[in-house]
Amino acid sequence: MSYRFMRILVFFDLPTETAEDRRNYRSFRRTLIKNGFFMLQESVYCRMLLNTTSELAVAGVIRKNKPPAGVVQLLAVTEKQFLKMEYLVGEPQSEIIDTDERLIIL
Repeated sequence: MSYRFMRILVFFDLPTETAEDRRNYRSFRRTLIKNGFFMLQESVYCRMLLNTTSELAVAGVIRKNKPPAGVVQLLAVTEKQFLKMEYLVGEPQSEIIDTDERLIIL
């Protein structure tokens, strides 16, 4: 099995007008965090993956837990493409350790 590191990005815009909408928003956000995602920006979450097989599994979890209303988008990119991201304003957050440098594959 070869490892081709990837990233999966989740973009979402969910309604928060009613109490049920807010509950759905919090539940979806908790699902992302529980599954290893971290926040890049508000409503943009990211996770590192080993290969396309793990991408399909994670995408399935997100599809299963999607909220009933709003917009949720998935984008999978290779690690090389992700590293080409350019910061026009601001700087990367150094609080989050998000590299494959210390990744151990058993």
